[in-house]
Amino acid sequence: MTRLAVVSGGGTGIGRATAGMLAGEGYDVIIVGRRPEVLAEAVTWIGPQASAVTADLTDPAQLGAVSAAVGDRAVDVLVNNAGGFTPSDDTTLPGVAAQWRAAFDANVISAVLLTEALLPRIRRPGGRVVLISSQAAQRGGAGPYAAAKAALHGWMFELATQLGPDGVTANVIAPGYVADTEFFADRMTAEGHASRVAATLVKHPGESGDIAEAVRWLAGPGGGYVTGQIINVNGGSVLGR
Repeated sequence: MTRLAVVSGGGTGIGRATAGMLAGEGYDVIIVGRRPEVLAEAVTWIGPQASAVTADLTDPAQLGAVSAAVGDRAVDVLVNNAGGFTPSDDTTLPGVAAQWRAAFDANVISAVLLTEALLPRIRRPGGRVVLISSQAAQRGGAGPYAAAKAALHGWMFELATQLGPDGVTANVIAPGYVADTEFFADRMTAEGHASRVAATLVKHPGESGDIAEAVRWLAGPGGGYVTGQIINVNGGSVLGR
């Protein structure tokens, strides 16, 4: 039977590039996101091996749609890519609380709920769980976003410990500045782009495909002995630690 991958946030950017790469490797791919029109465009771009599930992964009641799409198949690769950051100028305590809760919902709760929903279906042995974090988790910045991404690191260590005896790996990929995503949307200025490029050692921004290539390695035979790790893909903007 064809191998199966599930990619959250698979409609754009890193998620779409990763789903396309996995489809090219022969996987059936289920992409998950909140916007049906974006998902439909991504499915067309990825090809006939892709299908989509519209779901808000922060809502436990909507996870059933993903489980139903998987059915009784084993999930070979699970990529938790959904996330994001919404800036806020509201410095009132209720405003701060709302921003932090939104950041943890988008970046942590979405990954936890999807993983827990599919955990019984992860292939044993041989399954791969990948969490997409950010260099912000290691160097700070962006307040609640950095804190939420850092929370993924600690949780990944627990997952790797839990799943290792079953022959399942769990790892984090922490991207640096990736220009071709929706993350910055209309907030990126020419000066901001230039400063982020200058902060790298290679003096160019990353692309979504760079992160997909890291997933390819972790998902493939060469990644089978790699687990419990934070893989930095950032052009040297944050040095290994």
